[in-house]
Amino acid sequence: MTPRTTLTIAGSDSGGGAGIQADLKVFAALGAYGTSVITAVTAQNTRGVDAVLPLPPQTVRDQLDSVLGDFDVRAVKTGMLGTPAVADAVAEAARAGRLRHLVVDPVLVATSGHRLGVVTAVERLLPYAEVATPNCAEAAALTGRPVTTVEEMVAAAEALAAGGPAHVVVTGGDVDAAGESVDVLAGGGPTTLLRAPRVPTRHNHGTGCSFSAAITVRLAAGDPVPVAVAAAKEYVTRALTGARDWELGAGRGPLDHFGWSA
Repeated sequence: MTPRTTLTIAGSDSGGGAGIQADLKVFAALGAYGTSVITAVTAQNTRGVDAVLPLPPQTVRDQLDSVLGDFDVRAVKTGMLGTPAVADAVAEAARAGRLRHLVVDPVLVATSGHRLGVVTAVERLLPYAEVATPNCAEAAALTGRPVTTVEEMVAAAEALAAGGPAHVVVTGGDVDAAGESVDVLAGGGPTTLLRAPRVPTRHNHGTGCSFSAAITVRLAAGDPVPVAVAAAKEYVTRALTGARDWELGAGRGPLDHFGWSA
C-alpha cells in the first residue's frame, strides 16, 4: 500500500532533535511518507541555538510549489516560520486551500530560551489551522495573559479557539500538576483535559515538534481531532520515557522517536 504523504514546513535543527529533522522522524515512525519545506537554517545542539538564518520567502514558495505540485499531501504542519514574510508565503498556500488538515505549532522560543519566531508571523496562520498546539509560554505570548496553571491553560485554549483555529491544544509540560502532564484541548465541543504521568527527564528537546507531527500523521489517516491529539500525547509520552536515560549531547537531549529503548 502506498503510504500517506505528510508535509512539514519548519526550520532545520542541525542537532536533529527538533524542527524538520524531528518531524520527519515522527512521520516515519508512525508510517507516513514525510516531505519538507525548510523556512530557516539553524546552528544548534542540545545546549542551545547559536545562529538562525531565515530563508527568502520566494524560496519557501518554490519548495511548496515543488512538493504540492507532485505529492498528494494529506496533512501539513508548520513549525518555526521565522519572519512575517515567510508566514505570508505559507498563508498564501493555506488561503488557496492547498494545505489540508493544517496543524500550526507556533514555535516562538526554543527549549534553550532562544527566540525563533515572532507572534505576528504565527498570527497570520492561525485562522487556517485545524489544530494549533502552543505550549504555555507560546499561549501566553499569543493571548497576552499569564498561562502558568491548568485553569489558565483552559482560558487560553478557549480564547485562542474562539479567535481562529478550529481546535487548540495548550500543552502543559512545564506546568506542575501533581505529577501529571496535562494538556488542554478546546474547540469543536466541550473543553477536555488530557492527562498522562509526568516523565522525569531533562531530555525533552523537540517535544512540541514531535507532538504536532504525530497529530499531523493521525489527521492524514482520517482520525478526528480528539482521537489524533490523544494518540499524539501517548506517542510523545513513550518517546520521552524511552530517552530519559540517554546521554546524547551535554544539554537537553532528543526523544526516542523510534522506540529504540522500548
